Amino acid sequence: MKVVVAGGAGFVGSHVARALLARGHSVVCVDDLSTGSLDNVRDLLDEPGFHFMRCSVVDAPLLIADAILHLASPASPVDYDRLPLETMAANSSGTWRLLEIASQTGARFTFASTSEVYGEPLVHPQTESYWGNVDPVGPRSAYDESKRFGEALVFAMRRARGVQANVVRIFNTYGPGMRYEDGRVIPEFLTAALSGKPLNVYGDGGQTRSFCYVSDLVDGLLHVALDGDLDGAILNIGNPDEFTIIQLAEAIKALTGSDSPIAHVSPRPGDPTRRRPDIGRMRARYGWTPRVDLIEGLRLTSAAWPASAIASVA
Repeated sequence: MKVVVAGGAGFVGSHVARALLARGHSVVCVDDLSTGSLDNVRDLLDEPGFHFMRCSVVDAPLLIADAILHLASPASPVDYDRLPLETMAANSSGTWRLLEIASQTGARFTFASTSEVYGEPLVHPQTESYWGNVDPVGPRSAYDESKRFGEALVFAMRRARGVQANVVRIFNTYGPGMRYEDGRVIPEFLTAALSGKPLNVYGDGGQTRSFCYVSDLVDGLLHVALDGDLDGAILNIGNPDEFTIIQLAEAIKALTGSDSPIAHVSPRPGDPTRRRPDIGRMRARYGWTPRVDLIEGLRLTSAAWPASAIASVA
């Protein structure tokens, strides 16, 4: 198959591109490099089945492919705080453009949404049928609400144009290839622990997250993106094991042998207190479940952590 991976030079997108190539598919990587990096796919540039196209998904040309996977959006608080309008454009105008291409070419379409559509959840764990509790104008709204709009657009285009389309809601993901300065908790903690700096915990650290190792996420994503019989589905993809941020900090300290202190700092505005996916739909359809537990995933991530990340804060 020929697959368009929008955002294919980003953290998750580059892992997706490699997995597709390893399975014998060809990949068109579309990325404006606003948060992605050519270094993430540099080793793929000479692969015969890989083509890189630098452009925004808002302006994507007509691309003939069997499937389109839309991962093109800033995805960390630091990035969507820095690029709020670009984030909203990627998930609104960019989603519209890629859906238009799917409509014209017959490509199946997968929209990478987020667990942030659940907001500060009143239901735990979060099921796909839950509508969420989202602040529409708060500091996270550029990301949260544009993803919710993107989901609505997917289903409107499916009903109006007959596009074969599905939505995946991605929960916290980590692994080698993350930008150490992107503001998410695992790269922040790893960099601090390895450089002897304090691990800054926002608030009391009792807020929870469910961390999915990137290889597990990619496996789940490709199940959906390459499923020719799936249409109109919404599926959570994430690891249902739930940890407090304090537990994560302690685990990283133990893994790295770090003497770094844990420091409590002011909470981030709008930071959700609980996150845990219900993955029953993925299990029922594909038998999919994460294989890499948190400690093993942190070990693999730490082993690949760049020295430049440590030097930057040392």
